[in-house]
Amino acid sequence: MSRVSIWGSAVILSAVAGFLGILWRSPYVTEVGVIREQPIPFSHEHHVAGLGIDCRYCHTSVEESSFAGMPATSICMNCHAHIWKDSPLLEPVRASLRTGQPLTWTRVHDVPDFAYFNHAIHIAKGVGCTTCHGQVDEMPLMWREHTLFMQWCLNCHRDPAPHLRPRSEVFSVSWKPGEPIADDTIPRLAPPLTQKSDLLTSCSTCHR
Repeated sequence: MSRVSIWGSAVILSAVAGFLGILWRSPYVTEVGVIREQPIPFSHEHHVAGLGIDCRYCHTSVEESSFAGMPATSICMNCHAHIWKDSPLLEPVRASLRTGQPLTWTRVHDVPDFAYFNHAIHIAKGVGCTTCHGQVDEMPLMWREHTLFMQWCLNCHRDPAPHLRPRSEVFSVSWKPGEPIADDTIPRLAPPLTQKSDLLTSCSTCHR
């Protein structure tokens, strides 16, 4: 009985550990592929792929701030004062304009408060929007493409060069890694990120 109990306990503990490991990497925890409820069902597929709107038109501070910025109601109404201006679907936008109360968007890509992330730095160094956010031009509704776990960030920080692109292509949704570029583009664009650096993996870089 003692041997059975010992081995049985070991099997149960292993099964529980395995289950918790699977759960930790599941969409239930990571929210990868999970569509979050928003005040209006905004389609990146329609606005980016269909209309060709640049990321910076809505996310106005992405090149100069740690936060990419969420679109103000006035930005939405630049178009929707004329297009679909009476659509019931867009009533929350019109109500926001009337009352001056901003729309409360639900963050899809939200790193923990103890982690520091700066959009402007990544943009300046040649990290494209789709590298982290996925092919937003194929998302009728927005979902998280990657876990945003520390290991995922470190995989890029340990070897950033394959993830960098020419600055002219940072906001492109069609550029793919491996496409031919000028030999000196990346080194000139992002030194010293093309070289291994202890700074990129130092705890204090992201945890301040």
